[in-house]
Amino acid sequence: MQAGSQSWKAFFFGASDASNAITVDKTPASLWPMVLSVRLFGLNSWAILIPQALMGVGTVALVYASVRRLFAPWAGLLAGAVMALTPVAVLMFRFNNPDAMLVLLLTAAGYCVVRAQERGATRWLVLAGAAIGFAFLAKMLQAFVVLPGFALVYLVTAPVAFWRRVRQLLLAGAAMVAAAGWWLLAVALVPASERPYIGGSQTNSVLELALGYNGIGRLNGDEYGGLGNLNQQAGLLRMFDTEAGGQISWLLPAALVLLVAAIWLTRRATRADPVRAAFWVWGSWLIVTGLVFSLMQGIFHAYYTVALAPAIAVLVGMGVALLWERGARPLLAVLTAGTAVWSYVLLSRSSEWNSWLGVAVLAAGLGAALALLLTRRVLAVVALALAACLAGPAAYAVDTAASPHTGAIPTAGPSTGGGFPRPGGGGQAFRLPPGGGGPGQAGGGMSTGGMRRGGMGGLLNAGTPAAALTALLKDGASGYTWAAATVGSNNAAGYQLAGDVPVMAVGGFNGTDPAPTLEQFKKYVAEKKIHYFLGAGMGFGRGGDTGGSDDAAKIAAWVQETFTATTVGGTAVYDLTTQP
Repeated sequence: MQAGSQSWKAFFFGASDASNAITVDKTPASLWPMVLSVRLFGLNSWAILIPQALMGVGTVALVYASVRRLFAPWAGLLAGAVMALTPVAVLMFRFNNPDAMLVLLLTAAGYCVVRAQERGATRWLVLAGAAIGFAFLAKMLQAFVVLPGFALVYLVTAPVAFWRRVRQLLLAGAAMVAAAGWWLLAVALVPASERPYIGGSQTNSVLELALGYNGIGRLNGDEYGGLGNLNQQAGLLRMFDTEAGGQISWLLPAALVLLVAAIWLTRRATRADPVRAAFWVWGSWLIVTGLVFSLMQGIFHAYYTVALAPAIAVLVGMGVALLWERGARPLLAVLTAGTAVWSYVLLSRSSEWNSWLGVAVLAAGLGAALALLLTRRVLAVVALALAACLAGPAAYAVDTAASPHTGAIPTAGPSTGGGFPRPGGGGQAFRLPPGGGGPGQAGGGMSTGGMRRGGMGGLLNAGTPAAALTALLKDGASGYTWAAATVGSNNAAGYQLAGDVPVMAVGGFNGTDPAPTLEQFKKYVAEKKIHYFLGAGMGFGRGGDTGGSDDAAKIAAWVQETFTATTVGGTAVYDLTTQP
């Protein structure tokens, strides 16, 4: 955000520094609202997070509207409550990360598809395509995971002639390509020498970034410049394990059961029945996205599961309403009991955190289930059932909202023994510079890795440098294109945020991008464009094992061999303007 607030070129391309050395390893659309807010209100946490919070409000509103079109208002309110109380949603809509915009746009697309299906409306289908296309500019290929299900449901169920449906889908596809492609075309038309290097790629290519590092590589683990095949607990039960379970799975079993029940109850409906079609739209989102997250072999983090939250919320709201209308109270009783039991299991994973809550939820849920079968006091029983089913995620959500989250891999709720612990909860303990809200430009690539020797922070940590080092960076910085260079984006971010000066992130986020090459770096040094090199560059930036570049390691070695280090604030500093 800092870079984009100082340079419109950095804003447009998503560069991590105002001098435009390299971009973050994502397309930049998710940065734009936050950067505009920073331009208006200055660089501070509130300016960064208000746009994210507004996206959360918008997502909840769209979830409500999606259910309200087909069912009673109370069903829409239930869906909205489920969305608002999902722990990972509370986390990501108050964190500077691409997922907030991605989820908002995909929810908008789902709403538009449902609207289009009702009457075969071309306008709504085109809007859905445009929303998915712009979502690509937020988080690349993940935006397209919902696409096959949405398109197939419309093709099968829309109440217009078949070839009209085909033409409508082609128009929606064109809108999607236009919404995503204009920025890609602009990048392609600008000479490479006139724009920052595309971070996360090995060939300075947006398409390589989209299809490789942020695309197929996430599925099979074959990520050039990434961290290789991680296979982090990949399997059908990943969404329920200790890492992801407390983030998203509280009502996931109920949503799946409700989807199956709804498909059965609407089996005799007409082809174009909007209720059945809506279940298929949101059900396809849940199943396809859930399977992708569960089975992907590359980098996976639990906060990705926020992309499941709207589908779960809508399916719960519609499913409960449909079962209530059909008088299926026994199944609702079973779902209440099952959800309470699963909440107890999830809460027991944080046994030292409010240990009484799991027992209370279990007792309330079983009691409500029994009452649903035996009593006619509907309002009291429903209130108890809702309290039992939502108490667990609500408690996690409150804990998440009350706890600060920094670093590259946040998690919601208290520590469960999985993921990366934070003080007082389950997020990261990594510290960011004051006044910021996240690493560098924000929303950089997310991965795991080692630290480097002789500097500050590491691959995932944008620490705060000592005051003496910050003063050194500021002194005379206006005479250089970059006040300093260091290996890795998060290292650079810490120095840059503290000193409010451009710092080159050698090698990009992982230190494995060939930007700059050793020859380019030597040229910059000869032209007096870089004042200092910070840190010894050890520990990462060696990309050979994963097909990435080792230019960062070569640069660090050349600096060490050529210049003399001094230590300032615990960091090795090399003055690149001195005589070798």
